[in-house]
Amino acid sequence: MSSQSPAPKPRVAVVFGGRNSEHQISVLTAGAVLGAIDREKYEVLPIGITADGRWALAADDPARMAIEDRKLPTVEQLSESDTGGVQLPLSPGSREVVHTEPGQMPKALGEIDVVFPVLHGPYGEDGTLQGLLELAGVPYVGSGVLSSAVGMDKEYMKRIFTSFGLPVGPYVTVRPREWETDPAAARKKIVDFASENGWPVFIKPARAGSSVGITKVDDLGGMEEAVETARRHDPKIIVESLLRGREIECGVLEFEDGPRASVPAEIPPVSDHDFYDFDAKYIDSASGIVPAPLTDQETARVQELAVRAFEAASCEGLVRADFFLCEDGEFVINEINTMPGFTPISMYPRMWHESGVSYPELIDRLIQSALNRRTGLR
Repeated sequence: MSSQSPAPKPRVAVVFGGRNSEHQISVLTAGAVLGAIDREKYEVLPIGITADGRWALAADDPARMAIEDRKLPTVEQLSESDTGGVQLPLSPGSREVVHTEPGQMPKALGEIDVVFPVLHGPYGEDGTLQGLLELAGVPYVGSGVLSSAVGMDKEYMKRIFTSFGLPVGPYVTVRPREWETDPAAARKKIVDFASENGWPVFIKPARAGSSVGITKVDDLGGMEEAVETARRHDPKIIVESLLRGREIECGVLEFEDGPRASVPAEIPPVSDHDFYDFDAKYIDSASGIVPAPLTDQETARVQELAVRAFEAASCEGLVRADFFLCEDGEFVINEINTMPGFTPISMYPRMWHESGVSYPELIDRLIQSALNRRTGLR
């Protein structure tokens, strides 16, 4: 009687870093994900994208992917010994990953079964990587091309929410051509918006996350600098009114019977910060309240809106939906994140932990969902 060898474990390529201002946050997320993946169930291949866009083999060392002395990690620190590059499959007929070194023959690293793209921001979370993986026929965790692009562009996200009857706050967009061809008219557009809706306003990059490039502007004097700050991250900017109320977040996770919402969380006002900005989130570790102290009716309402937002943008896998509970008792959706942070302090895994899904279970469910989902139009 011959013994059968065990079936090979699915191989997960964890891709992180990226050519954008959220590079270091992605490395933090990758460290948490790599530390939680069940190595008895999956093989793992860490692939880092450097700040200048080079794909490299990265150290499988979650301990080095953490904040130390208020400094955030980078892919460059994790791939110091790799001077070559990594190539993902480029056609549906192959799942082979190849490594190249200058002056040497390409080396096959074996096949991958699924990609877990823990990338935040442009060139990763915005549909670009998803399009590459669709072309190659490689399954991946998270939303597809359209949903990822919508989730990154705050203007079109709000337009879609409005078309599906979801409540959004007042906003105005200034596109690159407007600012470059007639800056006086673009400034007037912002001033008119603030005059109509009231100061202060938030001036943001339209296609960025992790609160990078955002400025709270109290009056006309701070507008110019705020626009330039936002435009350093994205030439298209969005201006939003201050909504007075409570900041509420809710996670959505796809199950076999459809998307479900987690218990919500509340982001309380942070001391020493004007708003919940980058440093408050990641450096000073401002913590949310999970579950949020809401009534049963309020909880049910925000969960309903979170799932509706997930469906409106045709999302898959996971989403974190961010809301304001305004002083009049109504919820207004601010945005969705199609690949929210997975750091140990991130709200998405905390909300699901309180909902009965542990961190390792959450990652396993996302990988299994991706493995069972076909690529291509859907």
